[in-house]
Amino acid sequence: MAKIIRVGVTFPPDLLKDLDEVIGKIGYESRSKAIQDAVRLFVSERKWLREDESNQTGILLMVYDHEVRGLESELTEVQHHHSSLISSTMHIHIGEKDCLEAIAVKGKASEIRKLSNELATKRGVKILKTMIVSV
Repeated sequence: MAKIIRVGVTFPPDLLKDLDEVIGKIGYESRSKAIQDAVRLFVSERKWLREDESNQTGILLMVYDHEVRGLESELTEVQHHHSSLISSTMHIHIGEKDCLEAIAVKGKASEIRKLSNELATKRGVKILKTMIVSV
């Protein structure tokens, strides 16, 4: 088994209260396990930002207004331009005007960043969240 290192962490009281409530609802046996999982997720989400040539896998989650003229064709064009990165897409209608698209990606971190930035900057895209799994 790997060596365990004990560290001390300080929390504002409200944040600790919220953490304990979430831990209780999920069913963690200890704060340590919950904090380890939170740190692992934090590192995974940000580690890929430093990478350029390494292969990464993840999801781009995008919410956009489908009533913005020409947006859907622009989004399709961008995705076709980066088709070598895209494994799959899923489209969900979430309201009268809004759509959610989940785009599964796999490829070089620098190329995923380019795709993410191109989509995020289109007029009518409300949210673009990039979730990369770095293991």
